[in-house]
Amino acid sequence: MAQVCMERLSMQQRTALWALLLCTQAALGFTGQQESTCEANGSIYYVGEWYFLDSDHCTQCECTSGGSVCARTECTSLPAACIHVSHYPTDCCPRCEKIGCEYRGVVYELGENFQPSECEQCTCDSDGIARCLVADCAPPPCVNPVYQPGKCCPECKEGPNCYTDASRSQVIAAGEPVWVDSCTKCRCHDGQDAGYWEGNRLATCSRLKNCTPQQPPTPIQ
Repeated sequence: MAQVCMERLSMQQRTALWALLLCTQAALGFTGQQESTCEANGSIYYVGEWYFLDSDHCTQCECTSGGSVCARTECTSLPAACIHVSHYPTDCCPRCEKIGCEYRGVVYELGENFQPSECEQCTCDSDGIARCLVADCAPPPCVNPVYQPGKCCPECKEGPNCYTDASRSQVIAAGEPVWVDSCTKCRCHDGQDAGYWEGNRLATCSRLKNCTPQQPPTPIQ
């Protein structure tokens, strides 16, 4: 029937009808030169499907009528504060599993303030770097300071003092002069002196002229 109808058409009408049929086939994707599938990774993909190459998980492809069209994925930069990175075999790009600061083997959250020791006060900054302030202890005004648990700077439990002389065998309290023997009077530098305890660990002493120190009595045998 279709053939009879075609025969009744003029040559010009036939030409126009064939052109219309060819255009319709092209629009619907029925041209014989087009591929309907793509083969990759040992599998068959249809036109319009996306897939990653098994040999390179960073390369993604699309099956098109003209074959596979592929592009490689560019990994974004990891956060500066990333301290734990994982790279799974099936992933293209590494993953940041933990953000924060690591300081002496301990991990702290961003913005966290912490005190790793008595003399340090630290903050975990947004760039993943722990920045610390270290206390600057003034020289203690004594020759026998002690460190108390939980405190940064040493303390003088017995108060300010100093040595009487370079032998460092005797310690006297600061303040009023002290007779260290019957002929010698010594005084430590204290808070009233200029340059207080700027390395003055020895007392200032004066000795009476023509004085012989009294010897302690000899024990009776």
